[in-house]
Amino acid sequence: MLLEKTRKITPPNMLKNGLYRQAEAIIPTQWGSFKMIAYSESKENWMPHLALVHKDYEKGNPTTLRLHSECITGDLFTSKRCDCGEQLDYAMKKIAEEKGILLYLRQEGRGIGIINKLKAYQLQDKGLNTVDANVHLGLEVDARQYDIAMAMLADLGVEEVHLLTNNPEKIHAFDQETIKVVSRLPIIIEPHEGNASYLKTKKEEMGHLF
Repeated sequence: MLLEKTRKITPPNMLKNGLYRQAEAIIPTQWGSFKMIAYSESKENWMPHLALVHKDYEKGNPTTLRLHSECITGDLFTSKRCDCGEQLDYAMKKIAEEKGILLYLRQEGRGIGIINKLKAYQLQDKGLNTVDANVHLGLEVDARQYDIAMAMLADLGVEEVHLLTNNPEKIHAFDQETIKVVSRLPIIIEPHEGNASYLKTKKEEMGHLF
C-alpha cells in the first residue's frame, strides 16, 4: 500500500490587524464577474470580511471603491427601513462599469450587531430615530472601524480611490493613511415612505452628504 505524500501548506502572509487572505475565487454576479477574496484572522471564521474585485481590475489607476458595511435586513432581505440594499446595488453597478472594488465589511448595524439592531428597530417603532434608539440602548451611534478596510486595500495594492459614499466618516478614515481619496462619488437613492425619516436623520444628525 502506497503512502500518500504529505504536502506542506504555506500559511498566507499576515496583514495588519492579524488578518490573512484566506481564499479567493471568481464569482459571476448580476453586475458582472468579480474575484471574491475572504479575509479573516482564522480559516475557521465563517463570517470573513470580503473584497469583490472586478475581474478586469488593473492596479495603478485610481480605483472606484465602495466600503460597504453588512446589513442583513437591507442587503439580503431588501428591507425598506434603510437604503443599504439600494446603496449596494448602486455601488455594484458603478463598480462594474469602472472595474473597481467593493469591500464588504462585517459591521452589521453600524457595528452593533443584528440583535441590537432589531432592539433599536423596536424603539424606532415607538418613535425614536436611529440615533436616539442606539443611545437609549447604551450603544454608540456608529461603532464602525475602518482599519481592517485599510489593511485589505493595502493587500490589494490600492493607492488612490474614487470613493463611493455619502458618509464623511468614511472619507476621514483615509486621513492618516497613505491611500489617497481623489474624489467622492455620491450614491443617489430616492427616498420613499419606508426610509424617508431614516435618511433625514442621517443627514441632519450624522452629517451624511445628500
